Amino acid sequence: MARYTGPAIKLCRREGVNLFDSDKVAKYLNKRPYAPGQHGQTRKRGGGRPSDYSVRLREKQKLIRIYGMTEKPFRNLYTEAAKKSGVTGTVFLQLLESRLDNVVYRMGIASSRRQARQFVYHDHVLVNEKRVNIASFRVRPGDMVTLSKTGKTMEVIKGNLETQKRRRTMPWLSFDTESLQGKLERLPAREDLALPVNEQFVVEYYSR
Repeated sequence: MARYTGPAIKLCRREGVNLFDSDKVAKYLNKRPYAPGQHGQTRKRGGGRPSDYSVRLREKQKLIRIYGMTEKPFRNLYTEAAKKSGVTGTVFLQLLESRLDNVVYRMGIASSRRQARQFVYHDHVLVNEKRVNIASFRVRPGDMVTLSKTGKTMEVIKGNLETQKRRRTMPWLSFDTESLQGKLERLPAREDLALPVNEQFVVEYYSR
């Protein structure tokens, strides 16, 4: 399964929620609150009750799309979560949130997870003073995340950090805009994450 590189708004209209926490997407969904395509409005109104399988599949697809992953690594991460102690759904979300591309996005360095992956791939991100160019790298509590010399001078990153000042802060992360250095203070609790997903349905999908 190839990584989706098409329009983000199309995915959000398909799922009926703002998957990417974007103001632009939110405005578009308010303008066109129905599925994409020629018959999008008809599909929105018509059709019978979705099956239990369909509901759980859609929740799984939403979560995959929020984090910009493909099926195989997503399922592997779920398998890892299922083997750990604790509530599987919450542990799974914590593993997803610990990915380096997501941490870079959550800190405000990038405006989206897709952009965060590009920064990581191009060696603009350091973890504990070492370059890491793997988007799925696991950031652990206490790890320091900062930018390369080139990254610190990029206007797009400066603009992203300025925008981040107007967004809600993530209580499990810290970021110093002077040193351009952040830290994963702890793993997020479920109530910290305003995700439009029922992760229990994802657990049930993979447990069937």
